[in-house]
Amino acid sequence: MIITGFLAVLGVMTILYITKLGQSLYHYFEGLPSVHMLVIGFVTDFFDSLGIGSFAPTASWYRHTKMVNDRIIPGTMLVGHTLPVVTMAFIFIQRVEVDPLTLVFMILAAALGAHVGADIVSGLSETKVQFGMGFALIITAIIMILGTDAIQAMPASGDMIGLDGAKLIVAVVGNFVLGALMSLGVGLYAPCMALVYLLGMDQLAAFPIMMGSCAFLMPIGSIKFIKHGAFDSRAAVGLALGGVPAVVIAATFISELPMEILTWLVIGVISYTAFKMLRAALPKESF
Repeated sequence: MIITGFLAVLGVMTILYITKLGQSLYHYFEGLPSVHMLVIGFVTDFFDSLGIGSFAPTASWYRHTKMVNDRIIPGTMLVGHTLPVVTMAFIFIQRVEVDPLTLVFMILAAALGAHVGADIVSGLSETKVQFGMGFALIITAIIMILGTDAIQAMPASGDMIGLDGAKLIVAVVGNFVLGALMSLGVGLYAPCMALVYLLGMDQLAAFPIMMGSCAFLMPIGSIKFIKHGAFDSRAAVGLALGGVPAVVIAATFISELPMEILTWLVIGVISYTAFKMLRAALPKESF
């Protein structure tokens, strides 16, 4: 019942987003997306479904090809990736078993952190946050490697699908912080994977939590960009149309992965994100 209610709310938010986007396209139709735009949506959302994230690759792609004006890249990505991310959330929330209270509390905490917690982290140095998160993710990746079947130097991840007591409090507070850090450009996916792992939950449980967290935020944020026309409609539609089928394919791929392979996939995502954060924190002249 809790999951059904949550999905119903997400469905209503998505309908509002689609309605606003449809109205915008009706009044300011700029043409159909190119094949290149569809390819960008397919590739970036496929890897987003694996937990790698879509915003950084999309922004890099746009800047390299000069397809979208830099000023409207953020709005274009948010509007375009919303439908694929919502699709991910619906698929993983229904396909992956997670305790309803743990799922909903962590998702709401991330949403609250993104809206309210931004004021808390706005005074923090972005460089310090990047260094801190980068090193934290490296430590988590090392712990995960030591717990793999190949090494077995530490206990592997747990198989819990839910949390209670102190662990649930830590999870909620942790996801609140991660939601707040999104205002500094820190992606939620990899840190959420690390949080779930360290609390002893099944790695696969991170997917509905992290995707549900982002899906809950994106429709409302997209409506703001649509209202102000701060997005490239052709590129955004290309992301959506190319991204949704990619999500369906990737979700099937992930669900059929053996747990050991999934573990190494998560380790790779966390390590890659840690490298990106540490590199961003270092002076540009260092490279």
